[in-house]
Amino acid sequence: MRAMLLARLALGVAGAWVAYAWGAHLLTPACVWRGPGTRRRIALTFDDGPDRDFTPRVLEVLAKQHARASFFLVGERAARAPETVRRIAGAGHEVASHAWSHRSLWFRGPRATEREVARAHEVLAELAGREPRHFRPPWGMVNAALFGALRRHGERLVFWSIQPEGLRPVAAERQVRHVVDRAQPGAIVNLHDAEGTPAAPERLLAALPSMLDGLTGAGYELTTVAELLD
Repeated sequence: MRAMLLARLALGVAGAWVAYAWGAHLLTPACVWRGPGTRRRIALTFDDGPDRDFTPRVLEVLAKQHARASFFLVGERAARAPETVRRIAGAGHEVASHAWSHRSLWFRGPRATEREVARAHEVLAELAGREPRHFRPPWGMVNAALFGALRRHGERLVFWSIQPEGLRPVAAERQVRHVVDRAQPGAIVNLHDAEGTPAAPERLLAALPSMLDGLTGAGYELTTVAELLD
């Protein structure tokens, strides 16, 4: 009898976690995955930064192409590299939120989720001089508490329509082909200027100049998520 009760309890706990973490993904199709296709625009987005070494180098590449982008920054990393955040904003790029700690929200309860959103929002607003409007969850993982937290802080959940490298390393040449071949008006491209996947920023820097050349050569304007959606 006791074993049966324990088994039911375990199933109930597992079911609650599935509803809280996995079940929340049923809501993500209503979030932003791409912009309108009415203009030949693409938003480049950079996750996991700021990185003291690699993010400034990415900014230099973007400046040479007169391209603007959105940087989804991790709050605690931004707090350690304030000048880099100010440089991003000063160059006309969008500062957006990638949560405070880059921990998976699947394993964060409602209070911890609120802190992840609120702390990053506060720090990024102070450093960039304006409140972040957009949020991307670390690893693309959401939970049921996230949606309310974002509403309270005036942020919108943004995913992506093109991702040349995820959890596994992808060579720079393949990343370029992946993005250029799949480019469409309104696309949101997910890139990484700091290390989540090992050596991701090195591969990005190798790929980025050719990627920008390919997109601008195809007639695309490279802009921020905010401008793409506006």
